[in-house]
Amino acid sequence: MTTLDRTDPEGEIAKTVARVSNWGRWGEDDVRGTMNFLTDASRVAAAGLVRTGRSYSLSLPFDMDGPQNGWRRRTNPVHTMLDTGTDAVTGIQGFPHGIGGADDVIAMPLQCSTQWDGLGHIFDHGRAWNGRPAESVVTSLGDGVTGIETVADVVCGRGVLLDVGRAVGTDGELPDGFAITEEHLERTIAAQGASAAVGRGDIVVVRTGQLARARRGVAAGEGWGGYAGGSAPGLSFTTADWLHRTEIAAIATDTWGFEVRPNEFDDAFQPLHQVAIPHLGLFLGEMWDLDGLASACAEDGRYDFLLTAAPLRVTGAVGAPVNPIALR
Repeated sequence: MTTLDRTDPEGEIAKTVARVSNWGRWGEDDVRGTMNFLTDASRVAAAGLVRTGRSYSLSLPFDMDGPQNGWRRRTNPVHTMLDTGTDAVTGIQGFPHGIGGADDVIAMPLQCSTQWDGLGHIFDHGRAWNGRPAESVVTSLGDGVTGIETVADVVCGRGVLLDVGRAVGTDGELPDGFAITEEHLERTIAAQGASAAVGRGDIVVVRTGQLARARRGVAAGEGWGGYAGGSAPGLSFTTADWLHRTEIAAIATDTWGFEVRPNEFDDAFQPLHQVAIPHLGLFLGEMWDLDGLASACAEDGRYDFLLTAAPLRVTGAVGAPVNPIALR
């Protein structure tokens, strides 16, 4: 088991980066990072995983009842109607021969619900993915180098569910603050069997069970509590080596911030992000709804599937909404 110096996050981050950095791996001009592990051949193989044709949306709703609380100006979506049935019936739309219609608009932060973190989202000491100066990547005009649109056509391949909540937790859930280590991930894979083996180009989805717990609170009238930015189970900082060694294309969780909160240092903020995004070039998904998929996987013992998870093609965005679809 890796031992961390809780008092020295900067030193631990530097040591980890020295072991796992992918800078230059795909050339100095690379903008796709670990998405390079997803190939045409791997997509063909993933298509063969579809046996029943059943599909599962892994997205939370994009509505005003979401989990955001305004921290760092992240709000829930604001959905406004521009034209309505009332407008049509009262004749104020001015269309001929009885035709009417409805239109709407939505205003929201791009990372307010189910989403991908792009490679321009996090920097390490002023450096973005592949060692580029952050100021030359993301400006007031957006991410002009690694904008989320650079992977809009590639995020489709073999998905693998690691239901750590069921394999390691109690009643299918991990408690807030639980740090998922490599040992927990490997124990989950062993418990789930051969279809859960993780390898190059896979898109891994990790279920902690926190979302299910949060939704019970919402149903009971208690609101989302601290789901957005509060304490949560998540990946341990020590999993950086596993994330590098497995050569996965991306990883997503059912939590707000992917990594364990509070983290494993006395004074740090999202230290695993600081390694995974700018150094591994790894795409991180957050707030994915994995409960329905997890139930189906547990029922028939198959934990891999075809996953399509293209981000909304927002030019220059450092993150974007997604409606991932798992096909089994």
